[in-house]
Amino acid sequence: MVLATGNNGKVRELRNLLADVPLELKSLRDFAGIMDVEETGTTFEENAVLKATGFARQTSHMALADDSGLEVEALGNRPGVHSARFAGEVGYEVKIKKLLDMLEAVGGTNRRARFVCVMAISDPAGNVLHLARGECRGSLAERPRGTGGFGYDPIFIPHGYDLTFAEMGDDVKQRISHRGRAAELIIRFLLDFTGRLT
Repeated sequence: MVLATGNNGKVRELRNLLADVPLELKSLRDFAGIMDVEETGTTFEENAVLKATGFARQTSHMALADDSGLEVEALGNRPGVHSARFAGEVGYEVKIKKLLDMLEAVGGTNRRARFVCVMAISDPAGNVLHLARGECRGSLAERPRGTGGFGYDPIFIPHGYDLTFAEMGDDVKQRISHRGRAAELIIRFLLDFTGRLT
C-alpha cells in the first residue's frame, strides 16, 4: 500500500501507526514520475479522497492518503483545509507566527482549536474503499514550545495535557492525536480487509 504523501514527518508517523498491518508500505518516493494531485476540495474528506484515488491510479497500488489541518475557533476555523498552504510556500515557523499574530489581532482570549485528520483508502482503479475521521481538541500555546513532531505541533496543547504535541513523546502523541485516532479506524478496516484476502 502506498502512503500517499510527500511529507517525511507524515510518512514516519504513518509507518509507526500502521506497523501491525500485514502490508508492505511504500511512499511516493518509491515511484518515478509521480505527478502532484491538486487539493481542490473544500473539506478534509474531499481532499483525502482526491489524493488517495489520484495516487492509487498513478502507482497502480492501493493508496492511503490523509488530509489534515488545524481549525482555530476564534479565526472561524481557519486555516482548516488550507493549513499546509497557509501564508504561502514558507516554513512552519512563519505560518505559526502569522497564525498567532492573527489570534492576537482578534483579542487572543479564545485559544480553542482542534486538529482534524481524514484518511481515505483507494484501490488501484480509484475506488474509495474506506474513509475515517479523527479529531483532537485542545488550545493554542502563546508561543512555540518543543522540538518534536512537525507542522503546528509546537503550538497545539491537547485537552488534559500541559505539553504541546512537539514536547510529547511519539507514543503519547500517536495515542491521542487526530492522526492516531483516524489511523485506529483505518487499522481496523485494513486488518479485516487483509484477513479477507488470505
